[in-house]
Amino acid sequence: MIYSGMLNVLESIGKKGLQSTRSLRDATSFSYRIFARLFERRAYNSAVSMVLINQIYFTAVQILPLFLTVAVCLSIAFVGIIGEYLLRIGLFSFFGRLLMGFMVTEIAPFVTVLLIALRSSSAINAEIAVMKVNNELNTLAVFRIDIINYLFLPRVISGIVSVVLLTCLFALIVLTCGLIYAGFFFNMSAGDYIAALLESTNFFDLIAMLVKSAVFGFFIVMIPIRYGIRATNELTSIPVAVLNGMVNVFIAIVIIEVLSLVITPMIAKLI
Repeated sequence: MIYSGMLNVLESIGKKGLQSTRSLRDATSFSYRIFARLFERRAYNSAVSMVLINQIYFTAVQILPLFLTVAVCLSIAFVGIIGEYLLRIGLFSFFGRLLMGFMVTEIAPFVTVLLIALRSSSAINAEIAVMKVNNELNTLAVFRIDIINYLFLPRVISGIVSVVLLTCLFALIVLTCGLIYAGFFFNMSAGDYIAALLESTNFFDLIAMLVKSAVFGFFIVMIPIRYGIRATNELTSIPVAVLNGMVNVFIAIVIIEVLSLVITPMIAKLI
């Protein structure tokens, strides 16, 4: 009896392990196919360009009112808290370093990718799942339209471009709020503020921020697409595909953030 129970447990663990391995292999293969297609010149034509423009407008432009509101509110809150705390403990000289090393390089890309994931990733996931249920993907294949080039590639590029640009915009808002706050509340001149920022700027960290933002943009679109095309022909599979896709999107965001915190200092030491 006990022996049979142990065999059942081991069998269950083995099945889950095989399923996880197969899923990881499929995800890696799918990611590589899309990533490789980014650099194929023949993948780009007028139709793809039109879809790309529409996707950038949907992902990066339509979200601007919400994004600017959140960015300004968080910037004022964080800059005020950091400045007041440093002033209280007598370490205000680290104000510029914390702005550049924490707010700009860490908070800006993380908040940006969360906002875009909440708005655009779920929409892309549902869109692809609905197309799969309605057999629209098969229709495109019948007409010999490459769905990777026409559907997936513009959305992935839009995700990368949108996250990178909005991250830079968030960083600019942070630095502007820091300038205003330092001038009004800490009697810091614009020249001293800029000098403190330049002294604290590490260009490798800025490059790492842009690379991390691009990786964020790639995966928060690739994952919803993958789970969207895995939907079955039943309508009830759409919410399941969206739920699974969004859960994995947020897991990917956390994994990328943790890896960046581990890998970036190691590379910086080597350089």
